[in-house]
Amino acid sequence: MKPVLSFHTETFTASPLGPAASVPDLLPRAGSGSRTLFFLDEDDEIYEGYGKLATSYPYRQYTCYGRTLKKMEMDTAVLENDFLKAVFLPGLGGRLWSLTDKNTGKNLLYTNDVIRPSNLAVRNAWASGGAEWNIGLTGHSPFTMDQLFTARLADEKGLPILRMYEYERIRKVTFQMDFWLEEHSAFLHCRMRIFNQTAQVVPMYWWSNIAAPEYEGGRVIAPAGWVYTNPGDGVRRLPLPFIDGVDISYYQDIPKQADYFFNIPKDAPKYIANLGKDGYGLVHMSTSRLKSRKLFSWGNNEGSDNWQDFLTKDAGRYVEIQAGLGKTQYGCIPMAPHTAWEWLELYGPIQASPESACAPYLEAERNIRSIVQHLLNELKPERTLAATKALAKTSGELLFCGSGYAAFEDVIRKFSGEAPLSGHLDFSGQPKYPVKPGFLKLSDSAGLSKEHERLAGFLKTGIFPEYPVTDAPYDFLADDTLFMRLAETIGTVNKKNWYAHYQLGLCYFIKEDFPRAKTHLLASSSIKENPWALHALAVLECLHGSKRKAVSSIISGYAYRKEDLSYLKETWRILLLCHAYDEIVTLYDALPGQFQNESRIRFGYMQALSHTGQEKDVLDYLDHTDFVLDDLREGEDALGDLWRLAYKSVHGRDGILPQKYNFDSLQD
Repeated sequence: MKPVLSFHTETFTASPLGPAASVPDLLPRAGSGSRTLFFLDEDDEIYEGYGKLATSYPYRQYTCYGRTLKKMEMDTAVLENDFLKAVFLPGLGGRLWSLTDKNTGKNLLYTNDVIRPSNLAVRNAWASGGAEWNIGLTGHSPFTMDQLFTARLADEKGLPILRMYEYERIRKVTFQMDFWLEEHSAFLHCRMRIFNQTAQVVPMYWWSNIAAPEYEGGRVIAPAGWVYTNPGDGVRRLPLPFIDGVDISYYQDIPKQADYFFNIPKDAPKYIANLGKDGYGLVHMSTSRLKSRKLFSWGNNEGSDNWQDFLTKDAGRYVEIQAGLGKTQYGCIPMAPHTAWEWLELYGPIQASPESACAPYLEAERNIRSIVQHLLNELKPERTLAATKALAKTSGELLFCGSGYAAFEDVIRKFSGEAPLSGHLDFSGQPKYPVKPGFLKLSDSAGLSKEHERLAGFLKTGIFPEYPVTDAPYDFLADDTLFMRLAETIGTVNKKNWYAHYQLGLCYFIKEDFPRAKTHLLASSSIKENPWALHALAVLECLHGSKRKAVSSIISGYAYRKEDLSYLKETWRILLLCHAYDEIVTLYDALPGQFQNESRIRFGYMQALSHTGQEKDVLDYLDHTDFVLDDLREGEDALGDLWRLAYKSVHGRDGILPQKYNFDSLQD
């Protein structure tokens, strides 16, 4: 059959994402301030720490999901030929959800049987499964749970192409992904493009993150003799395959959670393969710009098993194989002004003999490399990348909308006398299909929202829009043009505008000009006391050690938002950081039942009880219930620590942590 592209509505078992947080993400993520040691050579050049950010601002956090599953309809895009069937989810960050080899009937990817948000991403919520596309910020993308712009077009031979794209607000770049199948090929073609239209060097990050099934006796092979990894004392470059006596290419032998970044030589083919002991599996290949590959394993211990179970229902275990622009994920890499980066990725089946796949690592790698080189000689990805350069700048038919930020960025660029964003990408047209109810319900039409139209008017008149203090802020500013326009008008037409002072205070906060931030946040609250400025002031005081002021401010703010779960969760977070345990207990007793039973709120309450002499009540609750912390954060030890603290306080000795509370996958 000739390749076809079709669109469907399918039913998934999922936990609803819930609304985005009403307050901005201002508190640094746990661990973001910790310093990793690096023991590297002078020619390693991995840009450690470059471009890392402590928060997701201006992107809001997703903190209001749970674990209750229900049936949900979502749009799918399907590419299919005689060899492969590829299913994409435009409403889940454009994720490649499954990739079926029609010759064997096997799915080459790990496809979760549920879509269950969990706390592993830049914006908190993330779900495992499929292949996702991570841009701009280190970690799982801001778009991983969001709807992307989706379009279709065709090449000169009439082959259908699926395009998904967006505008990333922090780095101010556009990115697009063009997917297609050739008529006689068993490989999915993914042509990626990032365009930095600014006049600035920007930190850039891209990692294609592929969830792969964990085969019994399975193995990951990449063309490298060394990996960058952290064995516990810091990041080192270590020889493959044995690390601490374990051949890490056999992922079922890896004892604990670990990242292994393959140091691929410049002249080696760029690939990574996940193989079963029969030699069959998935191979990912690319052109040279995507220079790195990575293996991530949850490890094989009690905590690792709990994480694997926590993220799914019955789909089983997985590993991640990844491909990135930089050598590692310890930092971004610099992207020059007015520059486009493009590359081609290829996903498809590979079959090696069982003997060659299970040979000693260096021999196995040579065997797999010879197969890969044969495939590359047939597919000619570098030639295909060059031949499709003009196609990548061809407009498509808009099918689904993404966010309105690109359309508004074009307004800002016009005001500043700059050219519009990538002209072939339609950010403001009318889509063919309305967006189905999914994880995030966006507008059925692109272009400017009413709020962005008001901000566009502000650029012209200097008068900043103002809203009732009872309304959650629509947006948070992340643009120097808006910031400078607001700063120059705050003493005149916007002097008595509480919302203008609030937004300007946030701008100064993000620029770490904390004295000016405090001045404008106080001015906002003085003009009209509001929960938004009170929240930002609480964070400011918390970060600078004024815990009593922080507690007073956030409690005052919460009094305005008693029905807002996201505000309550942020209140709990600040109160815990300030050790305001008595205040938590008092507030908890006054909460409505549905909030008392929310797992993060209940957990914070138990933490407070454990610090106010009520450890026995905490231990009794944990031992006699199946308590689950819905938004347990990756690397968070607080659940196990709470049980240990309560047990030792009650029994006077250390106890053996119950298996259900052990999520420490970093321990052997």
